[in-house]
Amino acid sequence: MKKIKELLKKILPESFIIWTHKVRAIFASIIYGMPSKKLKVIGVTGTNGKTTVCNLIAKILENSGHKTGLMTTINFKIGAHEEVNKTKMTTINPFLLQEYLKKMVEDKCEYAIIETTSHAISQYRNWGIKYHTLVLTNITHDHLDYHNSFAEYRDTKLRLFDNNPDVSIINRDDESYELFLKKPAGKVLLYSLDEKADITARKIYLDRSGSNFNIISEEGQISVDFHMPGKFNISNALAAAGVALSEGIKLETIKSALEEFKGVSGRMETIETGKNFSVIVDFAHTPDGLQKVFETVKGFVKARIIHVAGATGRRDKTKRPILGAIAGKYADIAIVTNEDPYDEDPAKIIEEVAAGIPRGAEKNNKKILGKNFYKVLDRQDAIKMALEMAGKDDVVLITGKGGEVVMAVGAELIPYSDKEVVEKILNI
Repeated sequence: MKKIKELLKKILPESFIIWTHKVRAIFASIIYGMPSKKLKVIGVTGTNGKTTVCNLIAKILENSGHKTGLMTTINFKIGAHEEVNKTKMTTINPFLLQEYLKKMVEDKCEYAIIETTSHAISQYRNWGIKYHTLVLTNITHDHLDYHNSFAEYRDTKLRLFDNNPDVSIINRDDESYELFLKKPAGKVLLYSLDEKADITARKIYLDRSGSNFNIISEEGQISVDFHMPGKFNISNALAAAGVALSEGIKLETIKSALEEFKGVSGRMETIETGKNFSVIVDFAHTPDGLQKVFETVKGFVKARIIHVAGATGRRDKTKRPILGAIAGKYADIAIVTNEDPYDEDPAKIIEEVAAGIPRGAEKNNKKILGKNFYKVLDRQDAIKMALEMAGKDDVVLITGKGGEVVMAVGAELIPYSDKEVVEKILNI
């Protein structure tokens, strides 16, 4: 069946394929009775941070007494019931999407929070959904395998904001923010770490376990002790706070929810090893996301960063050497390995990532194959190598898969978890 689909994609015009996507989405929406009309739907789009922002919004809404549903890259939630997303899709197919929305209505949820990708927008998976609130996190290099250019990728996300949401929450720090600001909305709130905006963070203090900062808004200001490290996660917290403020939720409730939030699986997640070194697992798989993770870890690491990662098959090939170059610059030891190859040759993907490692390395930290730079085909072997190399105060940083629980090989989704591999090797 998969081969037939791939063949049809090659011989049929793209306009026809997109039309079939739209027809499926319309059909799905009608079959399930347009359930989004009975919910306040919050859509979160952007290159990085979507999953964290969605989960932060859900936490704040729940703490303020609202029943919510949630659909993200890693988790689905309907009221009190939560399950792992094993589909390897961020915005799921329209039939499953509408089915989940209907279940949220049946469970008497008030809000549905949906992580919304450019693929989903382009393929009309979210057709018929009237968004109450839309959030833009950021737009950086990604998905250029699917979109012909960065401009096309950005403009696809812009289309989501054409539907005149009641509220738009926009990242003032993103270079494209002015384009989104021009889109019609009942109310627009800007958030920023660095610029003048409706919601800002000041008096920022960062450490390896999280941060402390003040949220400043028209409602006043309040200090937050946040348990997710990195300035980029403060930005994610501001986005969620913006949604909450637009819903009339008090700063005190926002503060308590953010402080109770323990993080998202596979997003800057520290694995307790009981050893004299640390292990961090993160989903970073774009150049911007990976650089921000490295910059965060560099801010607190006392010794070396030993990095394990690769690149996903059947995705944007242009970013592979860029990811390698970033690892070459920041990592003390770089191990390039397999990562969801799909139907591509994993060894070839590794070579494409590895090509950027020496180019990105700085003069005082040149990367030499076999000395501080390795290519290891099996991901479990790569992680084992990193853990065996780790010494006092080192950080083993494993990126690319985060909290995912499957590996995409060919047409199969094989059970796999970076966290479980670490725990098995270290016997913890």
